[in-house]
Amino acid sequence: MQHGRVRVAVATVFLALIVCAQLASAPARAALFDDEEARRRIESLRARIDQLESTVSQRLGAVEDTVKGQGLLDLLRDVEQIKADIAKLRGQYEVLSYELEQAQKRQRDLYLDLDSRLRKLETGSGAGAPAANAPPAAEGLPPAGAAAPAGTSQGPLAAAANVVTEQRAYDAALDQFKSGNYAAAVTSFQAFARANSKSPLAPSALYWAGNAQFALKDYRGAIGTQRQLVATYPDSQKVPDAMLNIASCYVELGDAAGSRRTLQEIVAKYPTSEAAGKARQRLGAR
Repeated sequence: MQHGRVRVAVATVFLALIVCAQLASAPARAALFDDEEARRRIESLRARIDQLESTVSQRLGAVEDTVKGQGLLDLLRDVEQIKADIAKLRGQYEVLSYELEQAQKRQRDLYLDLDSRLRKLETGSGAGAPAANAPPAAEGLPPAGAAAPAGTSQGPLAAAANVVTEQRAYDAALDQFKSGNYAAAVTSFQAFARANSKSPLAPSALYWAGNAQFALKDYRGAIGTQRQLVATYPDSQKVPDAMLNIASCYVELGDAAGSRRTLQEIVAKYPTSEAAGKARQRLGAR
């Protein structure tokens, strides 16, 4: 753009010199051109100069508009990319919220079912003796209403009560996670996993503890918790999701190679899992 303006200035000066030269030689050429003719030539040259300046100015304006337009297009592209990223994040948030709601609903249904069974057991044993048509007690367990001998395992009533207690503790930790109290959720889920290591909810407790650590940007802590899940409960359905969380932690830590290895491991070991589908998408996007 600067070069174009210089060229216009040079052309203008050059034409001005021509005009001056013609004006200076006008007396000597009186035989050829009279004053009227010289005046017409001057006006013609001036018109050409004005036309040239106008044309160049128009072209410069067009170039400037083009440059400005390209800058605006770049800005618009950036804005569209930001909108796409926001939409993607919103979608991930909605999926997570939906999964949490579904998990809580399943757990709530389980709790209500167990609570109902517990109430039936309590009602059935309220008379202090088994009903006349009650089935015989299972081998190794005392009859209904009888105290369990010292050193023996808990009866079905106590076992059902324990399950209900576990479910309540798990739900409380999950509520902390959903409300955004991630620090408390980490503590509650980890305490649950330690106190109920044999519970079917223990793998999920570790998984959500790792996710809460991720939300707190404690990526190394999240990796440690998810690895604990994978090592302690290798057959759990939560393992592929835990590994996907590990891959995300590696990304946040700037370890792209570690993330890729983890994603490839998910696809190789759990090819039909939902986590494997997400892993393939991530690998394909790189």
